[in-house]
Amino acid sequence: MKKLVVVFTTAVMLFSCGKKEKSEEDFSTGGANTETKADPSSYDPNRGLGKYTTVEFGDKLDIAMATEGEKIQSVKCSACHKLTDEKLVGPGWKGVTERNKPEWIMNFITNPDPMIDKDPKLQAQLELCLLRMPNQSLNDTDARNVLEYMRQNDGVK
Repeated sequence: MKKLVVVFTTAVMLFSCGKKEKSEEDFSTGGANTETKADPSSYDPNRGLGKYTTVEFGDKLDIAMATEGEKIQSVKCSACHKLTDEKLVGPGWKGVTERNKPEWIMNFITNPDPMIDKDPKLQAQLELCLLRMPNQSLNDTDARNVLEYMRQNDGVK
């Protein structure tokens, strides 16, 4: 009987350690979308890959959103990114909203892996930084707040 328990336990352990398929969550639900299937020939370098096709801003900076974005940045982003143009682990944030469209930034914040695989700018940046930006699993609101903080950092009033 002991041998049967050992064999059964070993079989369960081996089975549970086997290859697991990646699960794809629906990007629109705020889940971490680990992979976006897209035709590489249809990649738009102004928009990137992801669900954001347009991002609307108000007439001026939303201070409440920027304040929330600053909190998120201090926890999830500041270990790798400085607010200046100086590289830390990743590139500095100064001027990021002037160099990239808001849709591109939102898609990259929420969907970094497929964009790194397809975007020539990001591939060049990867050669400099040597590390891929991790997916921080930000929901839509958090990502938009971080974008507003980036705008504040770039001098939008």
